[in-house]
Amino acid sequence: MSEFKNAVLDDKDLQAGLSGINPKFGDFCTRVAGEAWGLPLIDQKTKALIVIAVDVANQTLSGPFQAHVDMALKQGATKEEIEEVLSFMCVYGGFNKAAGAFAALKEIFEQNS
Repeated sequence: MSEFKNAVLDDKDLQAGLSGINPKFGDFCTRVAGEAWGLPLIDQKTKALIVIAVDVANQTLSGPFQAHVDMALKQGATKEEIEEVLSFMCVYGGFNKAAGAFAALKEIFEQNS
C-alpha cells in the first residue's frame, strides 16, 4: 500500500467511490474532507486511526468503516494498530461498540485475504 500526502485528495479510488454514491456528494466530500485532511499538525496515519475511533463511537461499521480501515492501511497503519484502537475504544466508547467493530474488522480482513 502507498502512503498519500493527503489521504483524501491523493486517493483517486476513494474519490471514485464517493462519486459513485452520488457525484455532487463525492465532490463535496472530497473538497471538505480533503481540506481537513490537509491540516498540517497531525499526520495522515494518526488521522486515519482517529476516524476509525469515531466510527466505533458512532457505530458506522458498514461502508464508512471499511473505507476508513482501507485508508489507515494505505497510510501505513498495521492490522495490530487498528486492533489496538478498537481495544482502546472498549474503555472510552463501550465494550459492545468495540465488539461490533472487531466483528466488522474481522470480516474486512477475511474478504481481503
